[in-house]
Amino acid sequence: MKYADIDRIYRTVPLDKIPWNSEIPPDALVELVESKRVLPCRAVDLGCGAGNYTIYLAAHGFDMTGVDSSSEAIRIATENARRQGARCRFIVADLIGDLHEVQEHFDFAFDWEFLHHVFPEDRENYVRNVAGILNRGAPYLSVSFSETDPQFGGTGKFRTTPIGTTLYFSSESEIRDLFSPFFLIHELKTIEVRGRFGPHRAVYVLSERR
Repeated sequence: MKYADIDRIYRTVPLDKIPWNSEIPPDALVELVESKRVLPCRAVDLGCGAGNYTIYLAAHGFDMTGVDSSSEAIRIATENARRQGARCRFIVADLIGDLHEVQEHFDFAFDWEFLHHVFPEDRENYVRNVAGILNRGAPYLSVSFSETDPQFGGTGKFRTTPIGTTLYFSSESEIRDLFSPFFLIHELKTIEVRGRFGPHRAVYVLSERR
């Protein structure tokens, strides 16, 4: 199964029609910041897209880097940050490759609705990459669609979206098994998250780099 051409999507689809693009930071991320469960630090937004959440955290005192495989997304993110006066770094890198482009280590990482774009055969390498750029003890938040989510045609593990991306919908046990070798899991639960075309059920995991 082939991955969608995300660069083409960012070139040809208006931002307000890209389902995952939202200028409003997700409640779960806001809660971590406002509760001070995660304090301002050197942090990385994995699969940052247009950089909205990278910019949000930069405005709250985080030293932010955004990473995405799409050069067009990174171009848009860089322009968004410039326009809003946000000090962020953006890097084009293949998150399921060797991630050699990212030379820093971070004290917090998150991916919001990115992991469901990664197929099962590439997930272990992705999570190993995340662990490799985090300092020991650093928190990591990941939120991805649950197999119990009713969107995009029901109960299948692989589902195709209206803009042509194929997503993989996970169970909580799959996420636990994926993260446990590299991270100490503090919270694992299914939550409801906002979507452009309606709410989704998603697996939320907050963990700590072993």
